[in-house]
Amino acid sequence: MSAHPRTVLMPIPNLDFDPSEVAVSWRILTARGHRVLFATPDGRAAAADPLMLSGEGLDLWGWIPLLKKVKLLGLALRANGAARADYAALQSDHAFQAPLSYAELQPANYDGLLLPGGHRARGMLAYLESQPLQDFVGAFFDSGKPVAAICHGVVLAARSRSPRSGKSALYGRKTTALTWKLEQSAWKLMRFCGRFWDPAYYRTYGEQGGEAAGYRSVQAEVSRALAQPGDFLDASPAASDFFRKSSGLFRDSASDSRPAFVVTDGNYVSARWPGDVHLFAKTFADLLESGSGR
Repeated sequence: MSAHPRTVLMPIPNLDFDPSEVAVSWRILTARGHRVLFATPDGRAAAADPLMLSGEGLDLWGWIPLLKKVKLLGLALRANGAARADYAALQSDHAFQAPLSYAELQPANYDGLLLPGGHRARGMLAYLESQPLQDFVGAFFDSGKPVAAICHGVVLAARSRSPRSGKSALYGRKTTALTWKLEQSAWKLMRFCGRFWDPAYYRTYGEQGGEAAGYRSVQAEVSRALAQPGDFLDASPAASDFFRKSSGLFRDSASDSRPAFVVTDGNYVSARWPGDVHLFAKTFADLLESGSGR
C-alpha cells in the first residue's frame, strides 16, 4: 500500500464503458491505498457494456431470445472472470454509485487522471464528444500531473486541447491505443462469425463515403493528432512474446504481464485494449507514487 495515497479521477460514460478497463484499474489503485473518484456526463451512476459482461448476443444466434443464452464466441470475447469479479465489487463502491458530473471537474482537485475506454457507440459518444470533459482533460495534461489512457480513452486524450498551445494534449508525446489490427479483427469477427445484424458493434466510428478503410479507426484518429506518425507505438516484432502481445488472443493478468504492451512518456501512460489493463494500471500506480511529472 502506498505511503502517500493519491486521489485519481476516472471519467466514464453513463453506459457501455469497458468493464475490464474500469474495474481492474479501480481494484489495483484502491488496493494500493489510492482513492478513485468517478465522473459521468450528468452525475448519475453508470453501467458497463452488458455484452462485455455476459457475452450474450455476440454469437451468430445471439438475436434469438432462447439461443442467445448459449455462448461460444461470447465466452471468449467477454470480460474474463477476474474482471467480472472486480466489476461486481465496484458496483458497491460509494464513489462509483455517486459520481461527479463532467461540468464540475477542476484539475486542482485530483492527483491523477485515468481515461478508460469502451467501443459501443450507443454510450461512448457522450464521453468521447463531451466538450466540458475535453476541456478538463486538456487542462489536466497541462498541469503536469500523471495521466493514463487506454483503448478509446486515448481518443479522448487526442481530442482534448492544451489551453497553453491549442494543440492536442498528445502532440509531442509517444502513445499507443487500440490498434487498427485489433479493431479490424474484432469488426470482421462480428460481421462474419458473430453479431452480423449489428456488424459495427466494435466500431465506434465508421468510415464515410470516399474515406479509406480504417480512416475513422482509433489508431488513425490518434495518429493524426500527434506531432509525427512514428509517435504512435505498437509491440515490435522483435519483442519477446510478440505473438502473445499482438494476436488479440491473450490477456494479461495479475501474475502474467507477457501479453501486455504499455507505453510511458514522462507523466503519461497508455495502453491498447483490456488485454493490457493489469500492467497499465500497475504502471500508472507506480507513476503516481513516484511523484514524477513531465
